[in-house]
Amino acid sequence: MCLETASFHQQAVAEVNFLGRLSHPNLVKLLGYCYEGKELLLVYEFMQRGSFENHLFGRGSTVQPLPWDIRLKIAIGAARGLAFLHTSDKKVIYRDFKASNILLDGSYNAKLSDFGLAKMASASQSHVTTRVMGTYGYAAPEYVTTGHLYVKSDVYGFGVVLVEMLTGMRTLDNGRPAAQRNLVDWVKPYLANRRKLKNVMDPRLEGRYPSKAAAQVAQLALTCLGIEQKTRPSMKEVVATLERLGDIKERPKVPRIHNSSPRSPYPNGQQPLRHRSPLHVKEDVSQRNQDSPKGS
Repeated sequence: MCLETASFHQQAVAEVNFLGRLSHPNLVKLLGYCYEGKELLLVYEFMQRGSFENHLFGRGSTVQPLPWDIRLKIAIGAARGLAFLHTSDKKVIYRDFKASNILLDGSYNAKLSDFGLAKMASASQSHVTTRVMGTYGYAAPEYVTTGHLYVKSDVYGFGVVLVEMLTGMRTLDNGRPAAQRNLVDWVKPYLANRRKLKNVMDPRLEGRYPSKAAAQVAQLALTCLGIEQKTRPSMKEVVATLERLGDIKERPKVPRIHNSSPRSPYPNGQQPLRHRSPLHVKEDVSQRNQDSPKGS
């Protein structure tokens, strides 16, 4: 990366310092860096599966849709990473949580990346006031309007990613009809209704997901998206909820049987009369007895 601007330089140095201090299974590892002149090269561990964003929204033969259990595994891993940041000695606000910053290793273990916008705060600080940065569509409303950044501002972004995970749609898409361009605003009524939820679930799942777990993920997303930051759950609470939902497995769909008795293949349960063809010659029993060998 070329460090032409002061802000870009600050982000790059912040990322090096940040990853040098913190280590967690759900944070990407910085292996090394090279800083020469205006050039800074960061070397990270190789994440074979790329980003969560690519798997959710990518199309083509090279991108396979993720099954439900893998999506939930990724959400749990990302939630653990955020929970670690929020509860570390120096409270860390990630500030740019989104699907493209969740990287996946060969086993689909999720690791958070890109910490250039992360802010540290002391345990006594309720929030940090800073210039609004990040990605529109994921940023919490209190941050956008006031510049006040809370740990629960990250929780809002996590809720947005949960909605993307459920629907397979981007949070903002000008290619959709006007009323549907902002995904969160559009699908909120569906998230609150279990029967309606199936209408916005990712069609690439082909209905292969436990409806009970999906409904509870939708409810969790709604709480994460609360307008007031105080009403949102902590990331530790989010982790606990998702881990519990991970135990809910899809039940195979069994066809409904309205009658307990075995169903006859014949109308009214009556077997047809069996007619002997007139061409069928009866076996002559007496002749058969004559032909059989006699005992001595």
